[in-house]
Amino acid sequence: MKKNILYHLDIEIDRLTNSVQNTISGDSFATDVFEVAKADLKNVVKANGWKFDWKAVVKETDRKVYKLTIKDNPDIIQGLASISDYGDHFYLHLVESAPFNLGKSKLYAGVPGNLFAFTCKLSWDKGYDGFVSFQSKTKLIEHYESSLGATHVGGHKMVIFPKAALKLIKQYFQT
Repeated sequence: MKKNILYHLDIEIDRLTNSVQNTISGDSFATDVFEVAKADLKNVVKANGWKFDWKAVVKETDRKVYKLTIKDNPDIIQGLASISDYGDHFYLHLVESAPFNLGKSKLYAGVPGNLFAFTCKLSWDKGYDGFVSFQSKTKLIEHYESSLGATHVGGHKMVIFPKAALKLIKQYFQT
């Protein structure tokens, strides 16, 4: 039996926006989040700068992989998230920004925050009050506390409780 990998998130929340924001022009662009199809991942490979083997991640039966795109441009993936429904909350296994959204020369800011907010919204819509948990790298625990309002509950485990989840949902989803 194959053992599931336990990831510790190490993505920095660059900025909380209300969508994604072009770092050159400052323009904001509305986003969509869709479940990934196998065909979406043909260029999502380490050779193109992606850190994780998303083709392997999408095969895990206990989770779904979602892609963040700019509205009306579903073919260019801005970021990916691997999420499980644990029956009373959602668990965020992985979050990754597209290689062109990393570093000082990134094209869009707000991608990681958008994916965390999406996970909180999934949780809220499912009746879990926005509860989301994840494992953090030690060096980013305080960062997730300050940027997302997540709570460190021991070890590497972090939880986004309803108040912080609602704040993220309202930040990204003004519906």
